[in-house]
Amino acid sequence: MKKLFFTSILALTIVSCTSRVGNASKVGKSQASVTGTQWVLADDITNKPTLLIEQNRISGNAGCNNYFSDAVIDTSAGNFSAKNIGSTRKMCNNMMTENSYLGVLKEVNKYVVTETTLELYKDNLLLLKFNKQQ
Repeated sequence: MKKLFFTSILALTIVSCTSRVGNASKVGKSQASVTGTQWVLADDITNKPTLLIEQNRISGNAGCNNYFSDAVIDTSAGNFSAKNIGSTRKMCNNMMTENSYLGVLKEVNKYVVTETTLELYKDNLLLLKFNKQQ
């Protein structure tokens, strides 16, 4: 029960810290391609999740385990979705960040990209914000 409570709080914190901020007016519009780019979560947490976008695939580290997924990315409408997310199964001390991140990633349906940031949305609600990894 305690774990569920902390997971819920972390998920709400991630969403509330980033929601309604960013480029919401650009959601649903044509976006630049993000294929071949690597991103790191912009939130101030330890073991920041990463996201590597390749042709019809995404992968990265969710804070503890590596994950991978099929991806549907439509640049003409700014659509983005992760399908069939899988991950390695290493057990770590704190799995809350990872579980929250992967849960939120499943909800994404839109993206907005600039030169240095990637924002992932569910409709007009900002869920995740990433900085381009150098």
